[in-house]
Amino acid sequence: MKALTWHGKADMRCESVPDPTIQDGRDAIIKVTACAICGSDLHIYGGIIPEMRSGDVIGHETMGEVVEVGKDNKALKVGDRVVVPFTISCGECFFCRRGFFSGCERTNPDAAKAEKLWGHAPGGLFGYSHLLGGYAGGQAEYLRVPFADVGPIKVPDHLTDEQVLFLSDIFPTGFMAADFCNIQNGDTIAIWGCGPVGQMAIRSAFMLGAERVIAVDTVPERLELARAAGAITIDFMEEDVYERIQDLTRGRGADACIDAVGTEAETMASADSMLDRIKVATFMGTDRPHVLRQAIHCCRNFGTVSIVGVYGGFLDKIPMGSAINRGLTFRMAQTPVQHYLPDLLRRIEEGQIDPSFVITHRGTLEDGPELYKTFREKKDGCIKVVLKP
Repeated sequence: MKALTWHGKADMRCESVPDPTIQDGRDAIIKVTACAICGSDLHIYGGIIPEMRSGDVIGHETMGEVVEVGKDNKALKVGDRVVVPFTISCGECFFCRRGFFSGCERTNPDAAKAEKLWGHAPGGLFGYSHLLGGYAGGQAEYLRVPFADVGPIKVPDHLTDEQVLFLSDIFPTGFMAADFCNIQNGDTIAIWGCGPVGQMAIRSAFMLGAERVIAVDTVPERLELARAAGAITIDFMEEDVYERIQDLTRGRGADACIDAVGTEAETMASADSMLDRIKVATFMGTDRPHVLRQAIHCCRNFGTVSIVGVYGGFLDKIPMGSAINRGLTFRMAQTPVQHYLPDLLRRIEEGQIDPSFVITHRGTLEDGPELYKTFREKKDGCIKVVLKP
């Protein structure tokens, strides 16, 4: 089959790889009808995610039609149309039983590696490093889905692929970011990053009752899309973010702040972001947490900092004194997608949101390597890429 494979920094290829096969009775094989390039895939493209191997098939936003089912899988049948969560979960372990599906104890065969870096291992993920299972990803013609009686959600025929595809990751992740904020009527929520997850977080915050959403970015197309949702926008290259949020909140700070950027903050955003970049380049640091620092300072006393941007290692110069003395709450996770799926599918069916609004570019798998470059460089107004194998 054709698939997009990683061969090093900025080296994505569309090439032939072996077809997936059933390896366990709970497996399923799906024929991919739509997949997407995620912002977190750009971390792989940029060469900053450890434990990648040349030839790895990547991608974790995938949907399609079931074409084969393992003998023990009673939840799916051939012909079912499904969206596949990026988190792989057994449904039976300590964490899955409590709804923390991304913390699954059974689905990461590389747990020992992850434990050396993080202390404990999360569950497995599709197409994302051999710290997280080394599973083949879904930017391909076919995908093997382990524990397919737990993960995939069946979707109705009256919804298009593009309406439901983002149930695989960015819609649940953006919604979780807002859900973590414990939003009350009248709240002001500040969101750093107006990429696909940030856009979903903006709309989710409004759905959950926020009175105002402040969106921080510098890319004109992203800021325009945020304004279309009703957000107040701040271009961080033109304004002092802290001062503007102070003005908007009469000196109190935002009720909650969402970091939807993560480790690759804009290098020229500030003196500390430039220093972060130098540290990473000289192997004196692993991540660039400028946005997290700013979110902490912009959050009101006893507010919440919600983190859904990807960080991989050890963060430097985090203002914990500010967080402790002012009573901040931190919420963060790889999204337990399965926990959110039924509610979010209902919201799409009821017309509360059509997640396809974020799509700007479409192509085939053969177009994938060039579209990775377009997305990475934010060329041609690119916000979100969908591929049709």
